Parts: sequence; structure tokens; C-alpha cells
Amino acid sequence: MGDLLDRRGFLKTLGVGAAASTVALKAPFVYSKKVVTLRVMGTHVTLQEELRQRAMKELGINLEFSPMGDAALLQKAASAPSSFDLYEHWSDSINILWQAGSIQPLETDRLRYWHEINNLTKTGKLTDSSLIGAGDAPNKIIYVQPDGSLGANPTGQLSFMPYVHNVDSFGYNTQHISKGVAYETESWAWLLDERNKGKVGLVNAPTIGIFDVALAAQAQGLMSFKDIGNMSITEIDQLFDILLAKKRQGHFSGFWSSVPQSVEFMKTGRVNIQSMFSPAVSACNGQGIPVVYAAPKEGYRAWHGVMCMSANVSEDVKEAAYDYMNWWLSGYPGAFIARQGYYISNPQRSRALMSQAEWDYWYDGKEAAVDLKGTDGNVSVKAGDLRHGGSYVTRLSNIAVWNTVMQNYDYSLDKWYELLNA
Repeated sequence: MGDLLDRRGFLKTLGVGAAASTVALKAPFVYSKKVVTLRVMGTHVTLQEELRQRAMKELGINLEFSPMGDAALLQKAASAPSSFDLYEHWSDSINILWQAGSIQPLETDRLRYWHEINNLTKTGKLTDSSLIGAGDAPNKIIYVQPDGSLGANPTGQLSFMPYVHNVDSFGYNTQHISKGVAYETESWAWLLDERNKGKVGLVNAPTIGIFDVALAAQAQGLMSFKDIGNMSITEIDQLFDILLAKKRQGHFSGFWSSVPQSVEFMKTGRVNIQSMFSPAVSACNGQGIPVVYAAPKEGYRAWHGVMCMSANVSEDVKEAAYDYMNWWLSGYPGAFIARQGYYISNPQRSRALMSQAEWDYWYDGKEAAVDLKGTDGNVSVKAGDLRHGGSYVTRLSNIAVWNTVMQNYDYSLDKWYELLNA
């Protein structure tokens, strides 16, 4: 009897095994690895649908993008690290996130292309003669120091992975303002010039707009700063006294909160000059609006994209997070965002995915050999055009200040909202 039971048990086990084998042969996906969902929180600059679809296809993961405005993004990331796995924003958010304990160190040996990343974030300079710029230059806050602080001394741990970056200034419509000469006559002072009264727009982002107007006030000779990247309370008060007086005189025609809104400001004639981001300038040009992106003689306001990992990311998602970060530096994303006027930290890897004409125009500052299309499919650069401000090295060597969260940020924030509501 015992032998019969053992035999029946054996046959039963064998049957189950055979059935399982049949299922495995017919439908191997039953035993395939579960698709990981990676939650990425950031801005519309990098969280673009075309990139999401491409990354999911190439990495075999599910990507959930949650784009939002700068202030809301930073507030949520700092207070709710469990709400995201990866965070994409600007370097001026790093100190806040690090102090809040919302992000964790990244290991350089898990970043496949770390050795290719140029010196802009590693040392602060692309060339020996480059200006590092005031404020939160990325090289000052990228390395995790042995004591847990952030600094410029190289270590094997990072607070963020460097990737997208650019220099910003203001755009102006040459139908109303005569075209200036890059680094010679174009000046931040134009934003506060009486001749542009009633046709000036500013970006509604306290950590960005404040530097545009501070550079303008200083260039106009209205005031000066001991350290424009870390203004004192007295300096902030003086700056906003100037701005409030200007606003009451009707100098500013609007404060925009998104790239499409800034394009609309130009398109409708609401402004002739305003703070602008590169994609908006490309969009305006693609729609036949002759906007020049100024190369101010005082230097640019620069920004650097950061990709950070949540302190609360689960272990099963961490590998996918590193895969996605590595994908961003693998070539295609860098070529894609170059067509919006943005740069990537290891540009040579993207070069093979760009035409010679694209590379010559966007990176080398040479004349466009043919019409060039932006990411929206419209021609944004006409054959014969030169990129205002010149090459990548020239532009990133002329930085006046980086987007920064100053020590007196909370105070400046109150003053900014006072300006908006005046």
C-alpha cells in the first residue's frame, strides 16, 4: 500500500511538472521577471513623452512621469521622499533636498559613463580661463564628503548625476529692439531700460527671476552686490524697492510660469523682451517670430540639471533607477535635447546621433549648413544662422551666476510674492 501511495505521489508530481513544462514552453512570460515601475518626478523640460516611450522600450521598465512647477516640485520632494524614486530638477535644489534627507548618495562606480562626464561639474570649468560663476556652481555641491556634507573635493559618492544643462538669459524681438552684438552691447540692463517700459516679461520662479533682475539692476548701475549669488537682507530690500517702483510705473507686462506661456507672451506682442528658456526661443523662431537669445556682456545665468535618487527608494527599484540614469547619458537623450538648445554632460557620446550640421550649429557655434528642425518637427534654425553666443565652450565659459537657493531664500521668497501681488 505504501509503495502504491509513493508511486501515485510520484506520478502526481511528475504530472504537475510536465504540465508546468508545457506551460513554460508555450508561455514563457508566465515566469518572466516582473516589470519594474520607476516613478520619476521633475519638470516638463526633461519629462517628455517621446523620451519616456523610448526609455521604456529600450530598458524594459514602466516609467511614470510626474512633471510639475518648480516650487511645488521642490516642496514635495523635500517633504515626501516616498512619493518618487528619481528626481529631476536643477542644482539649486540640492542643498535643500540633502539637508532634508530626501535623497541618497549615488555611487560613481554604478554610473556607466561617469568617466565621460566633462569638467563643468567635476571642477567647475570647461577650460582654465572659464568663469565658474557665483552661487551654487554644481562642482561645489556634487561630491558627498566623508563627514556627510557636500563639497568640491572628489569622492566616489555624488549627491546627483549631472546631465542636462545650459545658460539662460533674455530673449528680445528684433522687430522692436535692434539686434545687439553678443558679449559687447547686449546687456541685462535692457530688462530695466525705460525704452522697454510696458513690454518686459519675467519668469515667475523666485530662484531664477531674482537673478535676472539683480543682474539687470547691477548692469543699470542702480545698485551693486557684494556676492550676487548670496545676497544680504539689505541688498534684497534695496533690489525689491527698485522693482516695486518699476512695477507701479507699469514697467513689467507679465510674469510667465511655463515655456508655452512665454512663447504666447511674445506671439501676442505682450512683451518685446523677457526672461526666456532656450526651447521657447526655438519655438518662437519656428513660428516666424524673430527672437534673439541674448549673450549678455555681464555673463549668463546658468543652470544644471540634476538627477537624484530618493532616500526611500526600494531595493527592487534601485537597479532600474541606475539603468534609467545611465540611459540618459547613453547618447539618444543628449542628441534629442540638443535640438532644443540644451547640452548634455558627455556630449561626444551623442555626437554620432546628430547630423554634422546639427553638431556644428548647436555645439561648435558654426553657421547652420541647412535648415535644422527642433524636437517639435518645425524648422527652428534657418540655413546660414549662427547660434547667438557661439559655441558650447564659449557660452559655458561666460557665467555670471548659477541658479541658486541663497541663505536668505525664505526672505527673498516673501519679497518675490510681494512683487507679484503689488
